[in-house]
Formats: sequence, structure tokens, C-alpha cells
Amino acid sequence: MASEIHMLEPICLIENTEAQLVINQEALRILSSINQPLVVVAIVGLYRTGKSYLMNKLAGKRTGFSLGSTVQSHTKGIWMWCVPHPKKAGQTLVLLDTEGLEDVEKGDNQNDCWIFALAVLLSSTFIYNSIGTINQQAMDQLHYVTELTDLIKSKSSPDQSGIEDSANFVGFFPTFVWALRDFSLELEVNGKPITADEYLEHSLTLKKGADKKTKNFNEPRLCIRKFFPKRKCFIFDRPAQRKQLSILETLPEKELCREFVEQVEEFTSYIFSYSAVKTLSGGIIVNGPRLKSLVQTYVSAICSGSLPCMENAVLTLAQIENSAAVQKALTYYEEQMNQKLQMPTETLQELLDLHRPIESEAIDVFLKNSFKDVDQKFQTELGNLLVAKRDAFVKKNLDVSSARCSDLLDDIFGPLEEEVKQGTFSKPGGYYLFLQMKKELEKKYNQAPGKGLQAEAMLKKYFESKEDVVETLLKTDQSLTEAAKEVEEERIKAEAAEAANRELEDKQKKFELMMREKEQSYQEHVRQLTEKMKEERKMFIEEQDRIIAAKLREQEKFLKEGFENESRKLRREIDHVKNQSSGKCTIL
Repeated sequence: MASEIHMLEPICLIENTEAQLVINQEALRILSSINQPLVVVAIVGLYRTGKSYLMNKLAGKRTGFSLGSTVQSHTKGIWMWCVPHPKKAGQTLVLLDTEGLEDVEKGDNQNDCWIFALAVLLSSTFIYNSIGTINQQAMDQLHYVTELTDLIKSKSSPDQSGIEDSANFVGFFPTFVWALRDFSLELEVNGKPITADEYLEHSLTLKKGADKKTKNFNEPRLCIRKFFPKRKCFIFDRPAQRKQLSILETLPEKELCREFVEQVEEFTSYIFSYSAVKTLSGGIIVNGPRLKSLVQTYVSAICSGSLPCMENAVLTLAQIENSAAVQKALTYYEEQMNQKLQMPTETLQELLDLHRPIESEAIDVFLKNSFKDVDQKFQTELGNLLVAKRDAFVKKNLDVSSARCSDLLDDIFGPLEEEVKQGTFSKPGGYYLFLQMKKELEKKYNQAPGKGLQAEAMLKKYFESKEDVVETLLKTDQSLTEAAKEVEEERIKAEAAEAANRELEDKQKKFELMMREKEQSYQEHVRQLTEKMKEERKMFIEEQDRIIAAKLREQEKFLKEGFENESRKLRREIDHVKNQSSGKCTIL
């Protein structure tokens, strides 16, 4: 499958039609073909605010996402454009353009909430596009952010600590970028010049008070600060005269406002340089198939009346990929064994010595392609399947050896059997003549190469099948006295008993060898799993440290601003995150 894709134009990913969200299967097929890590940039905002223009610039095209030229909203649902990342080789940039919020023609705006929530869940960078300044009207229009707690769950079951589920949002929410279009104010506070980022932070300052008006003022600001610790702001002048806005995509840059062109360049440069690869909890890098699974899981939850749950989405993805990882590891094991194993082997040890490193490599294949294998369910399944595959090779090795020995016995002892039929040994002294020829042929058989580990067993089986012939020749040989015949019978019995004892000893040795192999296999599973868990633990601690650092920054700001209650809430959340870092895990 192709790992890099070149889409000439966007395609609808999730269609919003008749108040229903419907996934476009062709878009999913496109995602399935992208094995590269994805940088997912989504944009939302009120309808007719120029979202699509910015997304086209990020795609490096003049046209693509529909801009339209009237007050009607053009983009319906969520549209997707996958392009090679312009600055980071080996990555794909996925642009998600969403339909305009608050479209008067829609009537029911419930799906606006879901479009907003999906844009947050699917992206690694979330752009909110609005016109003018960040005032209370702009905050009121961003009411969707306050509804995220009613639209998204991070955990499938409530936390027993009493910490709100939304406290976990910071762990997987994207970077928040506010794009302010047609911005006409001077960037300054109290007469001092400030940056766009400082303007955003100043606009997110809370007010003191417990009345409803103050609560409404603070709520969206609180949500942005708590859910999106990494924030960025860009301002854009009006790009052209009002009459030219309807043909903006056709205007050459020299006819656009110079400041606007520079601002767009700064914006695209930031997105290209700093937008991160989409990752899930545990540092799981999202590629095309994984994004496809997330889209399916989230939309399915919404359509069924449930809430999209991050934990469930990751576990669903893990089920799919871990099952595939088991098959990938088995295929690797089987291919390597078929390629390297020359059957029949002379000993079982020889086969096991070949099996062991290949089994180790197969476990490695599984671990590299799996994640969140709860209770090592899939690795245990792999272990059992590898044992079955190994045993199948052991049996096939025995069968090949048996078949080769059988053919060899027919070739070597065939002439002897023919002479028996012709009566060559049915005369006085014929018995010992038969034994002499049998011994010479047995030596020839033993010296023949490539018989495999069934050589002695097949020879024993062959001789047992001819016992009646030997017995007949012994009884009919008139040159032998009865005493001599009795001695010979005892010798034959002793040889048979000795062969049976050797067979028992051989079986016991093979049993002990297989038990040692079982223990070594178990220890190899544990060794590799322990190494992986150490790496995952390190990644988990780093992830928790980033979350704690982000919450600490906001906590300090709240404390500095005099909002002790909010500071205490964040302190409890920080302590809860620290406690999560001390969990235990059982290996196999």
C-alpha cells in the first residue's frame, strides 16, 4: 500500500445530511492507504468567515476547499484533504475543513456541537476562526467549548476519586489556535504594545464574582484555559476591498493587502513547523488506518446516541491492531521456519535451536505492532499459537523423516524380502544366512544420510513387522537344535526389550527437552514484554509530566489572579495525575 498520497482535491469525510452524520467510505479507503504519521489540522468557526481560504493556503493551493461568494454556508459536514507535509518528510498533512457554525439555514444546530467535538477529537491542531476581536460576543459564539464536557468522555467509567472526567481532556486535546480575521484594533493593553498571544491570554482573564453574568463570562474562558493549555493566536487584516472578497481565491497576491499576505505566511509557517503528529494516550502515533478507526468509532457512538469516548476509541483500535499484530507475527514465524528449516533434522534439538531465535523475532514483531494489550490477552494468544505452529513443524519433521526412512527401508531391504519369498533361506543354515544379510543391510541403512530423527524408530517398526518371517525361518531351520533355537529366541527378546528401553529413554529425553523449551519460551515472552513495558512506562511518565506541567502553569496563573478555588481544583487534579503514575502491572 502507498504510504504517501497526493489528493488533487478535498473529499467529504463526514457528511452532515438531514441531521445525520454519515461517513464517506471512499475517504476511509484513502486513509487506509496512508501508513505515514499524520499531522491533523482542523478548522471550525462561524459560516462565511473565510475558514476554507486558510485551509487552501495550508494545502499550498489557491482553490480546493469551497469558498463560495454568498452568505450561504458552502462546506457541509467535515471535508478532508491529505497532502505530503511541506516541511517534514515522511509525514502526511491532513486538513479538515468543517461546515460553518450557526448557519441560519440549518435551523437545528445540534450537529454543530458534534462537528465541533469531532474536530477537537480528530485533530492535533485545532483552529478556531472568527471575525473581529475577542470580545464577549466572540466568547458567546464559542459556547461549544463549554459543552464539550457533555459531548466527550475521556474514560468509559466514572473516576472513583471524584475528579471530573473533563480533567483528563488536557491529555489528548489538540493545540488551540485562534485565528482573528479582519482584525482592526491596535494590539496594546494599557497603552503598551502586546503580541497576539498576549492579547489572547489577556482576553482569557477571569472576572471575580458569583453572579450568573460573571459565571457566564468566565465559563468559556475557564474551559479554554483548562482544556487547551497550549494556545496560539494569529490576527489577520482584511485581505482586500469588500467587493473583491467574493473572488479572493482568484486574486494575485500583489492585489491583496500586504499585511494580510505576511500574516498568512506567518500563520502557515507556524502550522507547518509546530503542529505535532496526532498521538493518542501512551504515545501511540496516528497513521491513516488509525485515524480511520477513530472516525468510525466516534461517529458510530454519536449515531447510536452515546458519547464519543477516548478510552473506548483507543481500546477499539487496540483490538483491531493487536489481532492483526498476532497474525503478522505468526506469518513471520511461519515464513522464516519454512525458509530456514531443512527437513528432516537429525535431532529434535536441531529444530528447536532454529525455532528459538525465530520465535523471539516473531514476539518482537508482535510487540512492535501492538499496544494496550490489556492483561496481555493477545500476547498470550500469540504464545499459544506459536506453540501450535512449533508443534506442527515438529510433527511435519517427524512425518518427513518417517516417509524418507520408509522409502529407504523399502529400497535396502526389498531384495532381502524378495529372496525370502523365493525360499533362499528355507534350507538348513538358512536362518543364520538371513541374519547375516539382515545385519549387513541394517549397517547400510544406518550409514545412509538424511534419514532424520525417526531413523531408529522406523527401523524398529520395520523389524517388528517382519517378526513372523524371522520366527518362521528360525523354527524351520533343521540345522539348529531345539536348545539353540531357545537361546536365539531369548536373544531376540532381549534385543526387543533393549530397543523398547531405548525408545522410552528417547521419549523421556524429548519430553524433558520440550519442557525446557516451554520454560525458555515463557522467559523470552516475559523478557521482551518487560522491556516494552519499561519503554511504555517511561513514555507514560513523560506524558504525565507534560500534563502536570501544563496544569501547574494554569494553577499558578489562577493563584496569581486571585482565583483560589480554581487553583485548588487544579491542585487536586495534579495530585490525581501523580497518583495514577504509581499503578501496578502484572506480566503474563
